[in-house]
Parts: sequence; C-alpha cells; structure tokens
Amino acid sequence: MSNQLEIDQQWMRHALQLAERAELAGEVPVGAVLVKGGELLAEGWNQPIGLHDPTAHAEIVVLRTGGRAQGNYRLCDTTLYVTLEPCVMCVGAITHARVERLVFGAPDPKRGAVESAFELMQPGKFNHNVVCEGGVLVEPCAALLRAFFKRRR
Repeated sequence: MSNQLEIDQQWMRHALQLAERAELAGEVPVGAVLVKGGELLAEGWNQPIGLHDPTAHAEIVVLRTGGRAQGNYRLCDTTLYVTLEPCVMCVGAITHARVERLVFGAPDPKRGAVESAFELMQPGKFNHNVVCEGGVLVEPCAALLRAFFKRRR
C-alpha cells in the first residue's frame, strides 16, 4: 500500500467519525476534513437541519471553517476529504476555494457532481482544476449511509 493511500485512509477515517457525529444529531451522515501540510486545518459534518441552512453540507462547513482559520477564502495547497461525493453546490465552492485535491469515499449516483450524476471536475470545466480521487474507504462510507437511510425508511 502506498504512503499516500495510507494517509488518505487515515484522514477518511477521521471524516467517518465526523459523519457519525452528524448522524447522532439526526443529520445525513457525511463528514469532511480539510488538511494542509499534513495538519488538520478544519473539520465539519452535515448540519443543514440543525443550522436551518440548506447550504450547511459537510464540505461547505469545513470550507468556511478553513477560510476563517486561514484568514482567506482561498484554500490553496489543501486537501479536502469527504465521505460522500460532493454535489453541484459543493463542487462549485471547492473550486472557488482553490482546493488542490479532493478525496471522497462513496459515490452519489443521484447527486454526485464529480463522476456520478455530473462530471463537473473534469479538467478544463473551470478555471481551477482540482485533483480528484474517489473510492477511498468506499465500503465503510457507503455502509454508514445505507444503514442511515434504511432506518429512516
């Protein structure tokens, strides 16, 4: 196993813990962490219900927190780890923030905007290209979501 994959899995496990925190709050279990230089810059989880804010997806929460921590909305040289493939809104925010790399766990066949329902992160679609990698710890990420929605139905 490559060193980068080990690092990616470590941060994805952290994001999974945050997703579990979202679930405990009655939110869809999605977690995200923002890393810069191997250090945690920000963490977040889905909070649209609790914050009464439809934009409070895990990615948006972590980008806002990271921007405040950096004192800048540009989050260059960062990697964003998220347990679920980002939606269109989140892809736009990730691109505007100039995140260098996006790593996600489970694909989202209905709303995923990286490789599933939409392919918005293809090189040349935006003026900033984000390096994307999906499927890191896909099974635990997907299993958490499946179990959550099974209990809700």
